[in-house]
Amino acid sequence: MPSAVIANLQKLIGTPRDGALLRFSLGSEYLKSGDAHNAQVQLREAVSRDSAYSAAWKLLGRALTEDGQQQAALDAYRQGIAVAKNKGDKQAAKEMTVFARRIEKKIESGQSL
Repeated sequence: MPSAVIANLQKLIGTPRDGALLRFSLGSEYLKSGDAHNAQVQLREAVSRDSAYSAAWKLLGRALTEDGQQQAALDAYRQGIAVAKNKGDKQAAKEMTVFARRIEKKIESGQSL
């Protein structure tokens, strides 16, 4: 059963308020509730609506990592790093670089996340 916050956000899908911020918020709430799969679905929608949304790229990478999709998470972080650098969002780029390196090391060593 989804939380009240998730249920309220879902009601806004398909309305004029449906956009990248709504999808980011919904993805964030799914991730908080432990539903990484639905989180990454909503976060993919957020970045498809606003490809320059660096916070959404960062959270998408985290959701994909938690969903066990290492390569997809690495790809999301790399795209997010490029977006963040382009926007001058140095902190987000730095954080995603750290997360991407962790995944690269695990992939290289054959470890699972």
